[in-house]
Amino acid sequence: TQQAAFELDKLVGIMNKYPQMEVKVETHTDIRGSEKYNLELSDKRARSTVQYLISKGIAKERLSSEGFGESNPLVDCKNKCSKEDHAKNRRSDFIILK
Repeated sequence: TQQAAFELDKLVGIMNKYPQMEVKVETHTDIRGSEKYNLELSDKRARSTVQYLISKGIAKERLSSEGFGESNPLVDCKNKCSKEDHAKNRRSDFIILK
């Protein structure tokens, strides 16, 4: 999305300012869909995020990624959850490794 690109471009700016910085992209899904599907989806999102950063000039050696599927929710949605709660679980985290 346009908003995601805007946020990722901010990360590109920070990584350009700090050329030694290394980042791990961790992506998560909500619980809707099968566990296998969600794991594959989060892996695909993580790889896509890394590819976007590479396309903006960030060296691939400075990036890593992992998809966690539905295994690490911010909001426990095993019972009924609102759309907003599901949305909180669909996220990307950026971990500064160095």
